[in-house]
Amino acid sequence: MSEQNQNQNQNVQEQDLNQLLKVRREKLQDLQAAGKNPFEVMKYDVTAHSTDVKDNFEEWEGKSVRVAGRIMSKRVMGKASFCNIQDLKGNIQSYVARDSIGEESYADFKKYDIGDIVGIEGEVFKTKTGEISIHASNVLLMSKSLQILPEKFHGLTNTDIRYRQRYVDLIMNEDVKKTFVKRSQIISSIRRYLDGQGFLEVETPMLVSNAGGAAARPFETHYNALDEDVKLRISLELYLKRLIVGGLERVYEIGRVFRNEGLDTRHNPEFTLMELYQAYTDYKGMMDLTENMFRHVAMEVNGTAKVMYGGIEIDLEKPFERMTMIDAVKKYAGVDFSTVKDADEAKKIADEKGVHYEDRHTRGDILNLFFEEFVEEHLIQPTFIMDHPVEISPLTKRIPGNPDYVERFELFITCREMCNAYSELNDPIDQRERFKAQEAALAAGDEEANTTDEDFMNALEIGMPPTGGIGYGIDRLVMLLTDSPAIRDVLLFPTMKSLDK
Repeated sequence: MSEQNQNQNQNVQEQDLNQLLKVRREKLQDLQAAGKNPFEVMKYDVTAHSTDVKDNFEEWEGKSVRVAGRIMSKRVMGKASFCNIQDLKGNIQSYVARDSIGEESYADFKKYDIGDIVGIEGEVFKTKTGEISIHASNVLLMSKSLQILPEKFHGLTNTDIRYRQRYVDLIMNEDVKKTFVKRSQIISSIRRYLDGQGFLEVETPMLVSNAGGAAARPFETHYNALDEDVKLRISLELYLKRLIVGGLERVYEIGRVFRNEGLDTRHNPEFTLMELYQAYTDYKGMMDLTENMFRHVAMEVNGTAKVMYGGIEIDLEKPFERMTMIDAVKKYAGVDFSTVKDADEAKKIADEKGVHYEDRHTRGDILNLFFEEFVEEHLIQPTFIMDHPVEISPLTKRIPGNPDYVERFELFITCREMCNAYSELNDPIDQRERFKAQEAALAAGDEEANTTDEDFMNALEIGMPPTGGIGYGIDRLVMLLTDSPAIRDVLLFPTMKSLDK
């Protein structure tokens, strides 16, 4: 087809759409002129949802029911019509006859459009073809749709529009709605599990003067009332540890954090993080808790601890593998960093292996670069990677007798980091030295390095008991349990570039 013909077809389609939109507004004006303004309806007493009726037909058969939802299809046949109503849980057919709802109401019903929101009252029955339906005795229009929904057969497939207009995506794609219902169930299941373990859910500030607790660039803003520059939190860690100091022995928080970074299938600038801290345990206690919680949530939400993700079965039922970072790099990169003496030797090996590094990087930094380059892609089944180098773990206890490494682990599933945990550093003298090293890294160009938080240091000097702590990416757990390939698929309103940019 020539470009000229394509432009002509597009113009015709736009004219047709404009005419359809005009007709809808005219229908609304006619309703309002007749004293039937749908937007003046204040409430509707729903007695059941679609699947409640369909799944329990024997209970509802012959009884009157009131359902409400959006008209998704409509078939007018003279004195009787059928329409399909979609609500939160699914959809149900309604049989609408002139003799049952009255001539005037039936004339109005025939003018209703796909997308209109209605309430239907009537008796539950089964059609001759065996479809459970509602024989309407009353139909009430409660909202007039002035836009055109995508054509039902093809659905809404443009991913950019799906993310920008999630409200339309939820209407047109049943699987999308199921994903977000399951997301809510996952978070509820996590809360039940932790509450049952004696944890206390708390809330901490989002606007902070010092955005610490993670290696990330913060968003910055200005607090007018105090005339102070503040940041959006990148982590929940430092405030939750203050609560451990205060004697709240088991705490957790589920909340949004904000990192001024790029967007891809695994990252969104604002995302949901859960952190928990437990006094008188260590990172091995956090491993046990994590393994049990993941298994519990999968069983409660999916009914099985074996999860299909991208066509691969992920087994959360068997014990998770545990491997040190040194051993993992040795296994997959063929380099034994336990024999590497210093940064110069590490850089030489990196040059030989083609691993890019910066001049400021230490031996521990380069070990981590080798891990990212050679190991992560192999960690499909649940695997705890343990005992990280101290240089990349400024808030973590050193391993007794092996001070170059710390008691830390990351859980990897489907080649993705799912959580990050420590035996928390509670030595204020050591912590101050770590902060100094971070500030030196910041001065050397590391924009993600931490700065010293003096109030947190004061809390540590008051005294914090031995503590295990962990942070979970809730969105990645939802991705795993819903078989979603991208983080945007599990965020109701992901970050999108403005259309006018």
